[in-house]
Amino acid sequence: MSADTITGTETTSRATSAEDIDALIARRVPGHSLEAPFYTSDEVYQRDLDEIFAKNWIFVAASAQIPEPGDYVTVEVGAYSVILVRDDDEQVQAFHNVCRHRGSRLLEERQGAVGNIVCPYHKWTYGVDGKLLFAESQPPTFDKSCFSLRSVHVRNLAGLLFICLAADAPDDFDAVAEKIEPYLRPYDLDKAKVAVFDELPEAGNWKLVMENNRECYHCDGHPELITAYFPLFAYEAEDITPRLKPLYDRYVKAGDALAKVRAQQGVPLTDHRELDSRVVGYQISHLPLDGEGKSFSPGGAAVCKKLLGSVKEAAFGDLSLHMQPNSWFHFLSDHAVVFSVLPTSTGTSVLRTVWLVHPDAVEGEDYDLDALTMVWRATNDQDRALVTGTQIGCSNPGYVPGPYSMVEDDVEGFVNWYVKRLGGQL
Repeated sequence: MSADTITGTETTSRATSAEDIDALIARRVPGHSLEAPFYTSDEVYQRDLDEIFAKNWIFVAASAQIPEPGDYVTVEVGAYSVILVRDDDEQVQAFHNVCRHRGSRLLEERQGAVGNIVCPYHKWTYGVDGKLLFAESQPPTFDKSCFSLRSVHVRNLAGLLFICLAADAPDDFDAVAEKIEPYLRPYDLDKAKVAVFDELPEAGNWKLVMENNRECYHCDGHPELITAYFPLFAYEAEDITPRLKPLYDRYVKAGDALAKVRAQQGVPLTDHRELDSRVVGYQISHLPLDGEGKSFSPGGAAVCKKLLGSVKEAAFGDLSLHMQPNSWFHFLSDHAVVFSVLPTSTGTSVLRTVWLVHPDAVEGEDYDLDALTMVWRATNDQDRALVTGTQIGCSNPGYVPGPYSMVEDDVEGFVNWYVKRLGGQL
């Protein structure tokens, strides 16, 4: 498609109706970036909330963030607020953060611990299982069992917590979880400890944050990351340029060594990629790291002395997981880093990053916080600048969609999944 096929006027026009958005979806050209209204239109943003974030499984937290009964986190998704709390049976529950009396917000803090959930307005009191325990001045006919907190679908996938706000959640989560769980089992994330939690405001539409993550075409802009991370994600042998050939040869050698370690550990050896062929889209791959091959650090050295779970070998590479629509994960021998993106407005979003370590790892003895977080804090900040520039560029009347490169297949996978789900085609 030539640059003249879609004019600047068309790409920057505001989508003002469902029909306009349907037309944008219908004329989306595979292999090209999206038209500007997908990133700049308030109407598209609202449909994103309604069709993507309210109807799909979205990753919201690591279970290690709520390790004890009564521990909770709150999550904001558009107009929704959701409480995730560990109950007295140590199971994770999810509820709408709304009192059943007159609708007051129940919990304001992002995280904390409670014995019971008490409404700040009229003191209606709920157990951590959501049941109404106390409501003063009610008639004899009042039945507390009819006024439990409204539940939200929640799933714990090997220590990763997903919610779905829809009445009927997509039913292929179980099939995907069955494929992914064996890869995650050695890390024992349910018993991990949170070392650091970061929230990074992004001056860009949530999709731009996700698209940026889905490719390494720009990874030369991440000098801290590529000291250990091979910037070859989604590259095939035929994509390798002369400049990348020495790096690729090192990557192949490291991959052969990792394959032997994976076989000894007894983990699955086949990678999977179903990004746009099912509702719960995902890809999972186990990649070697450069240098020592142990962690995200200069030269691939370890950043924590204690290995996660039942991992036996420090040089265990990087298990990389992508989940549609809003998350990605890196699992190393000595720590894990989990990421989630949530929309906050048409042109803004928030990136949440959590670093997880062994539950017995002691800060200052087994790991140093700066060393643990240096690579991804730097990378996140560099990506934030790239996303900001892209949001500004997509808002420019001169923007027209451009073609993806040969190594941006996973960007296409994300965008294709998004367009299908937005249009009800998947």
